[in-house]
Amino acid sequence: MTTGIQLAYLLASVLFILGIKFLGKTKDARKGNVLSAVGMLIAIVATLVTLEVLTFLEIFACILLGTIVGLYYAYKVEMTKIPEMVALFNGFGGLASFAVALSDYYLKSETNPTALDAINLSSILVSLLIGGVTFTGSMVAYLKLDGKVSGQPITFKGQHFLNLLLLIAFIAASVAVFIDPSQLTFLMVVVVISLLLGILTVIPIGGADMPVVISLLNSYSGMAACATGFILNNNVLIVAGSLVGASGIILTQIMCKAMNRSLTNVLLGGFGQTASGPGVDGPAVVIKEIGVEETAMLVDAASSIIVVPGYGMAVAQAQHVIRELMELCEKRNINFRFAIHPVAGRMPGHMNVLLAEANISYDKLLEMDEINEEFATTDLVFVVGANDVVNPAARTNPQSPIFGMPILNADKAKTVIVSKRSMGKGYAGIENELFGYPNCLMLFGDAKQTITKVVGELKEMS
Repeated sequence: MTTGIQLAYLLASVLFILGIKFLGKTKDARKGNVLSAVGMLIAIVATLVTLEVLTFLEIFACILLGTIVGLYYAYKVEMTKIPEMVALFNGFGGLASFAVALSDYYLKSETNPTALDAINLSSILVSLLIGGVTFTGSMVAYLKLDGKVSGQPITFKGQHFLNLLLLIAFIAASVAVFIDPSQLTFLMVVVVISLLLGILTVIPIGGADMPVVISLLNSYSGMAACATGFILNNNVLIVAGSLVGASGIILTQIMCKAMNRSLTNVLLGGFGQTASGPGVDGPAVVIKEIGVEETAMLVDAASSIIVVPGYGMAVAQAQHVIRELMELCEKRNINFRFAIHPVAGRMPGHMNVLLAEANISYDKLLEMDEINEEFATTDLVFVVGANDVVNPAARTNPQSPIFGMPILNADKAKTVIVSKRSMGKGYAGIENELFGYPNCLMLFGDAKQTITKVVGELKEMS
């Protein structure tokens, strides 16, 4: 039995590694999810069999219940709510590690205090800290993304100093736990500080940084799971947690690089707050509006089109009509592609998921580095619901909060059409210089409705 369990753990670990490898490419992402899910199922069943806490019938019933709940929410959740769902999943992962650490401490302190050695106590404290921060931090992220809490940075005087004091207090309480593990008062101090730090570290982060926060919290949930693996002496949990933690950190660094900012700046800088002051927004832009008929004519005359999707496309649920537009253009032999910025949307890969849901071929989705040089030779760029990721101020205005951020070179195309509801600002809270460029035209209105009309005009031209 022991050999069989270890082989099951080994197989699960291999499936986790393969799953993450496949997640690195859009076209293989679904396969990666399936492999990882199968690996987790094998690991869970093997662990429950080892512990002998449930019968096979009870294991099956739990798996069935979890599957039903998962499928229900997977089908129910709207594409615009995927970031919120991911934030909740991260939070639940942190809460699970937090609960396991707390219960393990309580159980051993009551039945076998000698088992609370240095390694076990260290693992418990680390799991409590990371799990607590992940849980409450993810809940704040969820509330911000869902609009229940302001997406703007929430700051107050002495905030960073308070966080430092809480961290020092956590270390002091942890030392006290080491000295006297039977004293529950110090452990409760650790618990409260861990939960409080999660709130205080996420509330000052604005909406523009949510993709970074989501990937960072995902990494935290993995590290918490890894620490829990040491508590339970479970190798597969250590492996799985390490993989999630490491991949999450790598993804976080990719997000930061895409914004030309450091992780410290994201966590402490309060980016996303509306900028103010002379010279930040630059001179007022003079915009040129375009109608549906003129848009259809420009599309019909183009030989190459690049669509730049953003969160506004998700809000309008315009991905399906965009696919219809793509199909009409391809019938006209128009080279039609999508340019994906790493931080477009509210979580890493948000636009990829949105367009995949509309059954748009993966080979049409090109990352920024792959397509940026091609904007200059493109007839028409269609910006749908994106803002900051195409703002030339990132290159031209040193006073702009997004200066230095790598952007999609949409402004270099022959013609740019921007589909927006209004002239509202993006998450960075600044005007978009692109809107005033001579080659930029504004198509105002709900993206789904206006592009549907454009598609109708194109059909009449056939």
